[in-house]
Amino acid sequence: MSSVLRATPFSVLDRAHVRAGEDAARALRDTVVFARQAEALGYHRFWVAEHHGVPGVAGSAPTVLAAAIAGATSRIRVGTGGVMLPNHRPMVVAEQFGVLEALFPGRIDMGLGRSVGFTEGIRKALGAGKDAADGFDAQLTELLGWFTGTQRTYPQVHAWPAEGLRPAPFVLAVGSGAELAAAHGLPLVIGGRSEDDLLRSVDRYRAAFRPSAWAAAPYVVLSGTVAVAEDPEQARRLPAAEAWATAYSRSHGAFPPLEPYEAIAARAMTVQERERFEEAASRQLYGTPEQVAKVLESLLIRSAADEYLVTTTGYDRAERLRSYELLAALTH
Repeated sequence: MSSVLRATPFSVLDRAHVRAGEDAARALRDTVVFARQAEALGYHRFWVAEHHGVPGVAGSAPTVLAAAIAGATSRIRVGTGGVMLPNHRPMVVAEQFGVLEALFPGRIDMGLGRSVGFTEGIRKALGAGKDAADGFDAQLTELLGWFTGTQRTYPQVHAWPAEGLRPAPFVLAVGSGAELAAAHGLPLVIGGRSEDDLLRSVDRYRAAFRPSAWAAAPYVVLSGTVAVAEDPEQARRLPAAEAWATAYSRSHGAFPPLEPYEAIAARAMTVQERERFEEAASRQLYGTPEQVAKVLESLLIRSAADEYLVTTTGYDRAERLRSYELLAALTH
C-alpha cells in the first residue's frame, strides 16, 4: 500500500444529487446518511455544495444542510464546497458559520467560491449579475473581518456569534481563485482542469502565499472524481451518470436528475452532447484499486498536495458506497 496515499487525508464532497424517479427530499436525507457512512470509513471532511434552480441537485442551502450533517455525525469535519459568496451578504454568511462553529466547535469548514447563477434568470432571482464575481476579493476581506472584528465597511457593527470564532476558511479556485487564496493566506481547493494547468496553478499559489492569521503556510486540497471497483468496466460505468448530467447541462442549461448507466448508454446523443459527455468522462479517474492507487500516488507526489477531496457520484448508491470503501482501504 502506498505510503503517500496513507499519509494524505481524503475527504468527500457531496452535491445532494437527485436521482431519476426520486425527489429532492430523498436526496437530502441520503446525503445525511452518506455523511455518517463517510465518517465510519474514516474520511477527514464531508462537504456539501451550493446550487440554485437546478432540477438534479437538491443542495441549494449548504449551511443548512451542513448543520443537519454535523448534528448527525460526531467526528468528521463538516463544511461547504462551497458557499458562493457573490450570492450572499458577507455578514449573513459570517453569522451562519458563526452559528455552526458555536454549535459544533472545531468541526466546521467554510469553503468559499465566487461562481454566480448558471443562467440569467437564476442570477436575476439571486440578485447577482455576471459581474458579481468581480467583487469576490472585497467580499472575502469583509467576511473574514467579521470573524476577527477588523471589518471596516460598517463601523461599530458586529456579526454575532461569529466574532472571535474560527471556522476553517478555504478558497475554491475558479479563475483567479488561486491568486486570491494566496493573497489572503488561505487554504486552496483546486480541480477540474488538466493536470499541467492544475500543477501550474498550485505552483503560483505556493509562490505567492502570504501567511495570515488563518494559515501560516500554504495548504493545497486537490479535488476530483474517483470511482473504484473490483471490475474495471464497472468502475468506468459508475461515474457516467454525472458525466452525462454535466454534458446535458452544458448543452441545455439545466442539470438533470441522475439516470442509470443503461439509460445513458441507450441514449441517442447529438454530436455536441457526445463531445461534452466524453470530455466530462475524460476528467474522471476510475479503475480497479491498483489502477487508481497508481494514478493518485503520481498526482499527489507531483503536486505535493496536502489533501484530496473526492466528488464521486453514481446512480447506484450501493456501488458508490463500495467505491468509497475501496478507496478508504487504499488510504488508511
